[in-house]
Amino acid sequence: MRSLLALALLAASTAAAAAAAASDARPILRMVPDDPTAVSSGADALVCDSWRLSVETGNAGPWRAVPPRCVAFVRAYMEGDRYASDSAVVAADSLAFASQAVAAGVGGARPAWVFDVDETLLSNAPYYADNDWGSQEFNETSFDEWVDAAKAPALPSSLKLYNDLQGLGFRVILLTGRSEFQRNSTEANLLFAGYRSWEKLILRQPSDIGKTAVQYKSERRAAMEAEGFKILGNSGDQWSDLIGSPMATRSFKLPNPMYFIS
Repeated sequence: MRSLLALALLAASTAAAAAAAASDARPILRMVPDDPTAVSSGADALVCDSWRLSVETGNAGPWRAVPPRCVAFVRAYMEGDRYASDSAVVAADSLAFASQAVAAGVGGARPAWVFDVDETLLSNAPYYADNDWGSQEFNETSFDEWVDAAKAPALPSSLKLYNDLQGLGFRVILLTGRSEFQRNSTEANLLFAGYRSWEKLILRQPSDIGKTAVQYKSERRAAMEAEGFKILGNSGDQWSDLIGSPMATRSFKLPNPMYFIS
């Protein structure tokens, strides 16, 4: 009888402890509002970081300007350590792949790596710092003036990758959405930023006017393959730099929360 009583007391005590622990436990997943953009202004950093993820993954689709509430976030991201760190990780992943490809002997006699220019090799952050970090719609006139100045700095991690790829024997091809009339200023800026000895610099020709970036860059990659290049890698800050047939063996997306190009 005493044994049964002791067991009953032990069971009751265990149940009470379990109930108390359950009441104190925090849920593993937090519930979010149906409309996460409706949260208080104090949560702007969280919402805007999620917006940036949507932009970088392409989930956001076409967009025209940085949301007003996210301008401060974009400025902090671009001027802080995270942008540099994110870019450096992309470059490190790129170099790891390139080194493995060379070790495996792929690429043939003309292994190539394609680079976009803006926000890939050159940083236009100084221009966007003076133009509200992408919160305004693109102004072609003022941007062309910035291009003509040829003072955009290199992205440090991209410059290192560029030099390392050349050291591995890659033919480096620059494929930009800039127009042919900007060739001289683009070449001058690349040299100013420390880039040397590219295989070729491809810019939009008059016949490319009206083409999307995907169509234009796909056609140029097809022409490279027809010339005998094996495009092992492709680096760009826009998905339109990377997608479309033919694609590189591996494509590497750099961060850019300031603007979108279709």
